[in-house]
Amino acid sequence: MEDMRLSKLDKLIKEFCPDGVEFKKIGEVVEFRAGWLFPSIEQGNLNGYYPFYKVADMNNSLMYMETANNYVSRETANKLKCKPAPKGTIIFPKVGATMVTNKKRILSKESCYDNNIMGIIAKKINSSFLFYFLSGISLMDFANGSGAVPSLDKKRFENYLIPIPPLEVQKEIVHILDSFTNITTELIENLKTELTARRKQYEYYRDKLLTFGDGVEWRELGEIGKVKMCKRILKEQTSTIGDVPFYKIGTFGKQADAYISKDLFEKYISIFPYPKKGDILISCSGTIGKSVEFDGKPSYFQDSNIVWLEHDNSKVINKYLWHYYQKKPWKISTGGTIARLYNDNILKTKIPIPPLKEQQRIVSILDRFDKLCNDLTEGLPAEISARQKQYEYYRDKLLTFKSIS
Repeated sequence: MEDMRLSKLDKLIKEFCPDGVEFKKIGEVVEFRAGWLFPSIEQGNLNGYYPFYKVADMNNSLMYMETANNYVSRETANKLKCKPAPKGTIIFPKVGATMVTNKKRILSKESCYDNNIMGIIAKKINSSFLFYFLSGISLMDFANGSGAVPSLDKKRFENYLIPIPPLEVQKEIVHILDSFTNITTELIENLKTELTARRKQYEYYRDKLLTFGDGVEWRELGEIGKVKMCKRILKEQTSTIGDVPFYKIGTFGKQADAYISKDLFEKYISIFPYPKKGDILISCSGTIGKSVEFDGKPSYFQDSNIVWLEHDNSKVINKYLWHYYQKKPWKISTGGTIARLYNDNILKTKIPIPPLKEQQRIVSILDRFDKLCNDLTEGLPAEISARQKQYEYYRDKLLTFKSIS
């Protein structure tokens, strides 16, 4: 935060509200404007006078609504009895599970929105000040308690007390929080740009190092190994909690959402194929060709959808295979309704096999670039979370006032 700005805010508070501020009910300082029914026959138009927002459109922005997936003409808006909300209106979900997301956005132009959305139009308060204040409260605190589907209790929300400092103070707080938001957004965008640059750098060196002349032997994977997979696990053998994570195609490389018992795991790995630590697991459907180095921890993998190449590491090292797999060398079968990578596709894939020492040199170089990417990938969510907490701390501090009464 800028010390000069905070100093200016302190002076404004001492000048205009040294003894505290008045608190008013939200309903006293805003106009509520509910959304409108949006028939499917009117949806899907990208041309029109008014944007017509649905809750899903809020995912495409952080503060201001600037892009829409649906537009309507003035005539259509009139036909739907839509009274467009003005620029500056704050919108948020008013029904369903999306209330839990606590999304709130500001209209950047006169717009319509559907009946799953509530809009509030600032009348006696700065719209951006109100937005920042509402960002710190949970919509679920104003949800009706009855029924499986939450919905906004408008009366309770209208009666919620909020501080109303003088407009000069409101504007200065908005200026400070806008600056903080812009700095945070710029930092995160810079980190994303850096990550993209590092990935391109990795891809450049990967392609350069894995491009060989005539002196290197090329062999089909079927000549150096065999495709293996785990024993099939039936749905009734899994549970949402358990001893050993069971990875399906949708959770491969992520957090498992199913588990098998330790007894079943130990039985199956003793009599059926099971990967060794360091083996490269390959996705055969979904994100086809995605590869993950097996860390050796007790885990089980969905048969046919997640496989690995069992081979002699004295001829081809696993990590060399992993880096080569990133080039996506596979020929994917698309004859059926769903594209997938069959065992035969894998076994007939040709790869260059340089001497073991050269493989190790290539892996050593590419591992360093990959680590840079991973460090940035892992650090980005942590940085975003830290910045968000820092922002929330200052926002709540700036928006906390004592009552004049």
